[in-house]
Amino acid sequence: MFTSMRQAVNHPLYGFCRDCLTLQRGKAPRCDACGSPRIARHHELYSLHLAHIDCDAFYAAVEKRDNPALRDKPVIIGGGTRGVVSTACYIARIKGVRSAMPMFKALQACPEAVVIKPDMEKYVRVGREVRQMMEALTPLVEPLSIDEAFLDLGGTETLHGKPPALVLGQFALSVEREIGISVSVGLSYCKFLAKVASDLRKPRGFAVIGEAEAVEFLAGQPVSMIWGVGKAFEAVLERDGLRTIGQLQKMERGDLLKRYGTMGYRLYHLSRGEDIRRVSTDREAKSVSAETTFDTDLSRADDLVPVLRALSEKVSRRLKSQDVAGRTVVLKLKTPDFKTRTRNRALADPTRLAERIFQTGLEMLKHELDGTRFRLLGIGVSDLADAARADPPDLVDLRGAKAAKAEGAMDRLREKFGNTIVETGYTFGRPRNGRPPRAN
Repeated sequence: MFTSMRQAVNHPLYGFCRDCLTLQRGKAPRCDACGSPRIARHHELYSLHLAHIDCDAFYAAVEKRDNPALRDKPVIIGGGTRGVVSTACYIARIKGVRSAMPMFKALQACPEAVVIKPDMEKYVRVGREVRQMMEALTPLVEPLSIDEAFLDLGGTETLHGKPPALVLGQFALSVEREIGISVSVGLSYCKFLAKVASDLRKPRGFAVIGEAEAVEFLAGQPVSMIWGVGKAFEAVLERDGLRTIGQLQKMERGDLLKRYGTMGYRLYHLSRGEDIRRVSTDREAKSVSAETTFDTDLSRADDLVPVLRALSEKVSRRLKSQDVAGRTVVLKLKTPDFKTRTRNRALADPTRLAERIFQTGLEMLKHELDGTRFRLLGIGVSDLADAARADPPDLVDLRGAKAAKAEGAMDRLREKFGNTIVETGYTFGRPRNGRPPRAN
């Protein structure tokens, strides 16, 4: 075994055990100390410091953590039969279930799956715990969502007494032990390849893509691996005979720019592993929203309004938990043929009050109640601001001030006794399965 970190770093085959963090010698397939086969080895392992961390099947992992009886069962997080899959555990994925798949197709592929409705408040809470652990490693954390982020650990070796690779290995173990879920780590010299690496060996992965191998590694990969190439643009590239990144590597930048505009610039540089983007810590959520897909299409106000109220309360709770408010209320409706209607209304001041969000959304909803049936309803706020600027007192509308005070009292009761302890007339008696009540 190595006697010092310096000796390990200078060794051409240095590595460490991902289960006990013991430094490794040579090419032995198992750890010298604990016998684990999970060995991280790479010629650039200790010189790289840019990472992408992604929680594995996050929503499903949290549910399995909280209910050990689900451990060996296929679990799907999503809505009812008319909804879509938010997340599927790896057991369900083996059966062909994928994120964003219609629920009825998911259940055809895996009829034995346990289906659980998303609990976003819980997932956000766990995501924050993981985020706090990331921020203990480095101040340079760039969240992409509640369960993934970029980290730049450059310059932290003196602080931690070990190189970034070992710090990340310790982090992955700590998340499993302290939070009860697993993460996958991608380590590289740029953001693009760090994110690619984190997807290579899921779950519980730890993959490295070094600068020396980047071009060769990318050459054999599909063009869809490039950030920004979705299904539509992939079809355009395939139509032009471009299926692999290696084909892009052989093209001149001018030709790519001429064919694909600004996207051609991205294709040219990323295909060669060139990505100068830095980890940014000032990314902020652009909106906060909630939506639901109905089991049957709905058109009547008696059915839709209670749902709008419940969703407005959910958005309000999220805004308050994040200490933000929004200046623009956004109503979203989706028809049976999957056409989306989006309506926006700007407010004089930012709000985080459920009543104000609901009343603004209700005004917009009334204009859409023309007999059209809807399969989805959503409400949210955008143009976010600090909560300190939200809902200033109105000397003219004293009823608004009283409503805000009453809502604060209800929030305190819900925080102490649960969200269902207080209900409004709009939601009282509404089933907790997301379906609206029957009209009398």
